[in-house]
Amino acid sequence: MKNIRLLLLLLVLLGNSALSWAQTEPEEIKPDSNVFQDYFYESLKQKAIENYDKAIVALEKCIKLQPENATVHFELGKNYLALKDYKSAYTSFEKATQIDPTNKWFWVGIYDVEYATKDYNNAINTITKLITFDPKFKEDLTSLYMNTGQFDKALALINELNESVGKSDRRESYKLQILSQGKYQNAEITNLIEQIKKYPKEESNYISLIYLYSKNDDVEKVMEMAKKLESEIPTSVWAQVSLFKNYLENNEGTKAVKAMNMVFASTKVDSKIKHRMLNEFLIFTNSHSEFAPDLEKAISYFDHDPAVNVAKEIGKFYHNKKQWDKALLYYEKAVGKSSEIDIETNILLLQIYTEVKKFDLLVKKGTEMVEVFPSQPQFYFYSGLGYNQLKQYKKGKEMLEMGLDYVVDDTMLETNFYIQLGEAYNGLGDTTKKEWYFSKADQLLKK
Repeated sequence: MKNIRLLLLLLVLLGNSALSWAQTEPEEIKPDSNVFQDYFYESLKQKAIENYDKAIVALEKCIKLQPENATVHFELGKNYLALKDYKSAYTSFEKATQIDPTNKWFWVGIYDVEYATKDYNNAINTITKLITFDPKFKEDLTSLYMNTGQFDKALALINELNESVGKSDRRESYKLQILSQGKYQNAEITNLIEQIKKYPKEESNYISLIYLYSKNDDVEKVMEMAKKLESEIPTSVWAQVSLFKNYLENNEGTKAVKAMNMVFASTKVDSKIKHRMLNEFLIFTNSHSEFAPDLEKAISYFDHDPAVNVAKEIGKFYHNKKQWDKALLYYEKAVGKSSEIDIETNILLLQIYTEVKKFDLLVKKGTEMVEVFPSQPQFYFYSGLGYNQLKQYKKGKEMLEMGLDYVVDDTMLETNFYIQLGEAYNGLGDTTKKEWYFSKADQLLKK
């Protein structure tokens, strides 16, 4: 019996051993490398759907298996960065660079954290390392110098990049910011002079130098550089912009006209510069009437300018000088040019019709405008005034009485209405109403 019990116990122990061996068969255990891959792929999957916390958990499991895997630390940093946990992100990226300092993307991670936290001074150190991997990072260094106020270094780097890889809008914007501070202008003038010596056919350097000389009111240098530009690049419109004013000052009208037309025909020059040139030529023409036809031709360049009705502005110029015939010429051009009816231009035109005593045109235009703008009192006034001058007093009275209802908070206009109504009733022989309206006008004038 005892032997039988021992036999049964031995069979049980053997059975348990067999079960244990079955559970630890090598082909059914995942090697560490496979487990690592599963965790790593899981982290990538979670990051892709922006589950950064879950991605971090998976990556931490990877680190336990392979603590010196730089890529895992880098991925961990990216997830922390996405969560704006900048301290943890920096630690992870830094660890990646310590393990493998030759991988530029690990340094990019550190730079991203430093830039996000506006730690620009340390970012300069990091970007300097990155430049050894790729010189294109010099663009970022320019921005960092601007952010840290190191404008002298920024300007030197901008000039270096402009020469080596060409100009960019961002760098040119930075340069304008720097040069707005006068202390850096001399250095830039020296740089531009050197650039012109090296590249005499590069127009932009002349333009920049002319601009700086202009800011310093160094007229002689401006003209010297404009003439040099014209000599090197005869087709340059920018040379003509600078030479134009000099021609006017020396009363060289023919040369000024040639330069002006060349500039106006170009699409390279900003419309504001063209408007300024036209104003200068307008003033010149006022004392040199032989160039009036050239002024009219110049205006045609602005026929499709949506920003400014140039003919109207020239009309105002002559209007202020009481040169009625010239004002009339340009106001009529302005009215004809505009695709939309401009109230102010038409009122100005009616004023000039009154000054030159073209009362038939005054009535015609005023009546047309009343139909278009029935609540605009000035049009009734000028139409009524015109009828009075043509001795059509009844029509004048009717127009003036209608328009008077639309006068609001304009004492001078109201006074003029009363005067013209007095004139209309005087022409109609109604002395009582004539005196009544004249007295109303007199009361307003005494206020």
